[in-house]
Amino acid sequence: MRALIRIAALLAVVGAVAAVVVTRPQLTAAERGRRLAETWGCFTCHGPGGIRGVPNHNRTDKTVPGFEGDVMMYADDDEGLREWIHDGVTKRRAPSHTWQADRDRGALRMPAFGRRLSSGQIDDLVEFVKATAGEPEPQDTAAAAGLHRADVLGCTGCHGPGGRLAARDPGSLKGYVPPWDGRDFPELVHDRSEFQQWVESGISDRFKRDALARYFLRRAALHMPAFRSHLGPGDVDSLWAYVTWLRRTPH
Repeated sequence: MRALIRIAALLAVVGAVAAVVVTRPQLTAAERGRRLAETWGCFTCHGPGGIRGVPNHNRTDKTVPGFEGDVMMYADDDEGLREWIHDGVTKRRAPSHTWQADRDRGALRMPAFGRRLSSGQIDDLVEFVKATAGEPEPQDTAAAAGLHRADVLGCTGCHGPGGRLAARDPGSLKGYVPPWDGRDFPELVHDRSEFQQWVESGISDRFKRDALARYFLRRAALHMPAFRSHLGPGDVDSLWAYVTWLRRTPH
């Protein structure tokens, strides 16, 4: 009897550990950065999602820059973005009397987060800003076409700019919509055939056959749409080309 109790207890522990492993979030750097930006008040000035900066009275540029299109006017590369976040200004701009005077005229100033955030957290914020700005941009023609179609079809509404973010999805297995470059993606999509099933039907054949998967998909607040009737010729190939390019690209 004691042996059976020990076995039952061991199985319970193994089951609990397995559940923790399966449901453990595996957020990308860009999504960790988005959540940091939300936590640290970045959207207060840079606008919802960092894409619509608020007015900054008396400044030459009129508004706080949004990440979507303006940010690369202020930083030439990753290091420039890190300097803005760490010091509130880049090393190149800091000595400029013109920039100093313009900053002093404005009501709002970029805070320096260097003493509040770790180096890793700043790296995550850089990845979020880059993702929102559309960086890196695919030079491959097929991948670029796939990104364009993802925008047109509305895929990036849930999956975020470039498919790189993880919108919260209460009730789902891990609590978020999986990004295309995340470590969760291979668990959901084994190959191009399964990718096509998800895009066309909103679910793969493998998940249809899995009772536990169907349970979490039904419970989720957000559901993958079935795009079959909305797709044009070659759309699935283009989307897959972009996803595979994204997953191969270091960022």
